[in-house]
Formats: sequence, structure tokens, C-alpha cells
Amino acid sequence: MKFVCSKHELYEAISTVQKAVMPKATLPILEGIYIEADENVRLVGNCFDLGIEFSVKADVMSAGSIVLNSRIFGDIVRKLPESEVFFEVKKNYNTVIECGNSYFEIKGMSAEGFPMLPEIEEEKKVSIAQMSLKEMIKKTIYAISTDENRKILTGSLIEVQDGEFTIVSLDGFRLALAKALIKEAVEFNAVIPGKNLNEIHKIMEQKEDEVKITLSENQALFEMNGCRIISKLLSGEFMNYKYFIPEQFETEITVDTREFINSIERASLITSDDRRFPVKLMISDDKMIVTSSAEIGISKEELKVEMDGLDITIGFNPRYLLDSLKVIDDEMIRVSFSSSVGPCVIKPIEGDRFIFMVLPVRMNS
Repeated sequence: MKFVCSKHELYEAISTVQKAVMPKATLPILEGIYIEADENVRLVGNCFDLGIEFSVKADVMSAGSIVLNSRIFGDIVRKLPESEVFFEVKKNYNTVIECGNSYFEIKGMSAEGFPMLPEIEEEKKVSIAQMSLKEMIKKTIYAISTDENRKILTGSLIEVQDGEFTIVSLDGFRLALAKALIKEAVEFNAVIPGKNLNEIHKIMEQKEDEVKITLSENQALFEMNGCRIISKLLSGEFMNYKYFIPEQFETEITVDTREFINSIERASLITSDDRRFPVKLMISDDKMIVTSSAEIGISKEELKVEMDGLDITIGFNPRYLLDSLKVIDDEMIRVSFSSSVGPCVIKPIEGDRFIFMVLPVRMNS
């Protein structure tokens, strides 16, 4: 096998497929990257839960395949000068990597036995702009549960219905939902593991190019920019999230997002334990007083808001509030309170392209 390609493009491919390589595997081949040269060059990493394939434009002189240790291969290419890379496999899997005045020769492995990505039997397919999906994942991934005893909640629900693409995450303390309009009239739902969704988020780019998502019985395929990503799906029934979002509210306010974030962050400076010392919101007469109190001292700050409904006093774990607020780009938001002990709901001023729900903390009277 012999080919020449751009160092930049080769390293982009390596760093992408490395996200699916097992760092410590029982078999050395599972710690490797599969490299195949034919018309172009493709690289594959596969840890079974997640598999990634990336194609690289190259001048291929002779075809073939090999597996190289992911860490060593990646470290070498990362340090090469910005020039064309010459790659050749010789006898006994000895692999030559040359670039400029740099020369490496490393031992590779036979590609036989490498777990290639499975073929996905297309059942349902949908397309969405990369930047839209990337933004939706950013708005919801923080609310994924880490509790392995509730495995289904360690992933995000992707739900496609009635021309809407929705992602939902919840962990028992908060819920995050984001949605976008799509063209296809298909219906499906699938739960993608949070760690895989995080890697997909990193790979996608902030551009309008579409990512195609194909769903099979227990796997999802994401295709974009010469890259194929296969993620396993979590099995089980996701919670009926719509049941938990209140529709009736005692109090609603419109508030400046950045001012709200800053006031919560300042109040958090006093609290060393978010559960024992919540941030308290006292809302009345078109103002919101944000306070915190702990052994070390107290803080108090007043914000102007537009208010509808009853006066209310409610406490929150400040970290849970901030996680939701910090992924919002809107200048102003609508915050609705069902009661002093019920969840609050955060939405845009108009529409429902995102919905965040945060449970309050019971406060000592």
C-alpha cells in the first residue's frame, strides 16, 4: 500500500476516528486505526458502541490495508510539518511515514480481524443542517443523567414527528428540550447515548451542510463531510417528558438573560454547597430579588423584570439554573413558575424552539 496526501487532512481524519478507538483494549487491534487505500484513503475507528469512518483525498499508488496503533500514529502525524505525507506499507507490516525531512518507520498489524463498521439497513432517514443539530445538542446535552441505574436517561431522545426534529434530555432534576423544523415527513424516535452524542457534536461543523441520519432497529448512522458515524441506541422506553412539563403557571416573568446569569453567578460566590444553600428568588412588583445565604455571609441583588401573576419566593440549586441559562443566545427570555415548590420553565419570548425545566429546592422557612 502506498499513497500521498495532505498532512492537515490526514490529521483531521485521525483525530476524528480516534474518538471511537478503545484507549485500553484487551486486543491490540482494537487500540488501532484501520487504514485502507483504494480510490481514496479511509480511516476507521470502532469501539462497538461507537464507530467512525473518515475518507481522505489522496494520490493512491497501490491499494491495501493495515492497522496502526492509534496513539502512536496520531502523535507522529500531529508533529509532522505542514506538507504532503508519503505513506507506504512494506514487508511484515513495517510502515513508512515521510513528510519534509521527517522520516518514521513503525510496526503495523494485519487488517484481518479488525471490526469494520456494520452495514445499516435503512428503515427511516432524515436530514438536518449541521449547525442546527450542533446547536440542539449543545442546548440539551448538559441535562443527560449520569446514573447508570437509569440507563435510558444516560442518553438523549431524538424524536421526529409532524415535520419537527426534537432532542430531549432529563436527569430527574432538570429537563432540556430543543427543536427545529425539517422537510421530511417521517416519524421515529431513538435514544442516543450521551457520550456518543457528545462526540458527534464535536465532529459537526457550524455550517448549513446537511447531516443525514439513518435509523435501524438498534443503531443510528450519521453521515456528513466524508464522515460516517454509527452509534448504538439505548434500549428501553424513554420517560414521557411531556407529562412533566407544566402548562399552568402562577407567575411569569420576562428577564434579560445575561443579567439573570450574572446575578445567579454573583449569588453563587456565597454558596459553598448548592444543595444546602440554594439561591433564592423573590419576585414581586416587576422586580426580582436574588439572594443567597451561607455561614460565610449573604448576598442580595435586585433585577428589573416584567411580571404577570402572583408574588412568589422560590429557591434553586444555582448550578442547575446556570446550566440552562448559559446555552441560551436570546437576549430576553420568559421564565414561568407553577408554584413555589413546582418546576420553573424557561422559554424564548416567542415560540418553543427550546424548553428548559428546573426543579426548585425546598427552603427552610
